Amino acid sequence: MSRRVVVTGLGCISPLGNSVRESWLNLLNSKSGLVNLKSLPEYESDYKPFIKSVPESLSVGKAYFTTTHKDLFSDEDERRLAKFTKYAIGATYEALENANLLKKNTLQIDETLVDLNRFGCIVGSGIASIDEIYTSSIKFHNEHKRVNPLFIPKILTNMAAGNISIKFKLKGPSHSVSTACATGNNAIGDAYNFIKLGMQDICVAGAAEASLHPLSLAGFVRAKSITSNGISRPFDEERSGFVLGEGAGIVVLESLENALKRGANIICEIIGYGISSDANHITSPLPDGTGAQRAIEMAIGNSRRSEIKYVNAHATSTVLGDRAESNAIRNAIFKDTDNDNHIKNEIYVSSNKGSMGHLLGAAGAVESIFTIKSIQKNIIPHTLNLNKLDQEIQESSEGMTFVKESPKEIDNLEMALCNSFGFGGINTTLLYKKYRP
Repeated sequence: MSRRVVVTGLGCISPLGNSVRESWLNLLNSKSGLVNLKSLPEYESDYKPFIKSVPESLSVGKAYFTTTHKDLFSDEDERRLAKFTKYAIGATYEALENANLLKKNTLQIDETLVDLNRFGCIVGSGIASIDEIYTSSIKFHNEHKRVNPLFIPKILTNMAAGNISIKFKLKGPSHSVSTACATGNNAIGDAYNFIKLGMQDICVAGAAEASLHPLSLAGFVRAKSITSNGISRPFDEERSGFVLGEGAGIVVLESLENALKRGANIICEIIGYGISSDANHITSPLPDGTGAQRAIEMAIGNSRRSEIKYVNAHATSTVLGDRAESNAIRNAIFKDTDNDNHIKNEIYVSSNKGSMGHLLGAAGAVESIFTIKSIQKNIIPHTLNLNKLDQEIQESSEGMTFVKESPKEIDNLEMALCNSFGFGGINTTLLYKKYRP
């Protein structure tokens, strides 16, 4: 069984805004969601003795989440739920509302529109609740205090999916993905496949991350992944690593049949998903990008490469990663094939991470939302802080235009790719397309 899968709802909490609309507009208007580490009050109290392990010059992509819906979190929720789960629920609420699935002024899904037994939830996280792990460990070891009975329910990666299912009564497949920085795309790709296979008719899918903490920052600094100057500059010749961020992205996916039956507003269609492994190194990509290339080629499948106009790149602002991805894009898009002899069309490439930093597990989900908005609005966001393209990338990227300085409007953005890659060598790619009946 294979069915067409469409996108009908979007929800997002990011360093750029508290909603999809706010985040998207700030992205297009060159706003930065990065703030200096010193400006975050939680780092100046409980963790002050430990902040010395993190350079003070660092910037972070902090998501400031507030909700206008008074019933979204009860007092019990505030006590029981970890921050990453709250992010996920907040983004899910916006996505469900955007998809016109909720009864007016309630958290209840209208059961006349969908079968909740066929409504799935596939939401993951890269690190989940590092704050809870750290705090509980310190109290347990130094203060000899009993562990909070909510400790395990707060730190399990699947608690975002579980609590979303409980709050919105979603009784279909409940599934959690944790594949480092590929988590968001991986979750959306799994949801896409579950619908195609007939395991569910509709699904909320994506990821949430709330890992801004001295311990995680110190770990990434030691892994030499974080930039020391606090500036995220994907593809730029002076890039030196990523800026850590947090947030959540959720999309509502449906079978085309289900969407048409309930009269949904169809935003776009997913027509391809690719996933592969470098099988090379836990943190470094294959320099020639062949692992990522296989994921891109799998996502493209039999689609016409000439219709793909945009690639929303993973591009974390690391020297090796950005070069490898550039190689992967060019070799996958412009390769010779029996059906399309050496495509000559122009491909636009940009990264959202210059504006909001790297949201780790949530990156692909939020960037997928921006990719979908690009298709919907026929506009490609630029890469903030890309001043001068890396020379090696420039020399090996014939046919690719890296969008910088300002957004690029085009006549018809038919198809776009979104890449996400993660530690462990995992590569994921999603192919989005304008919906055509």
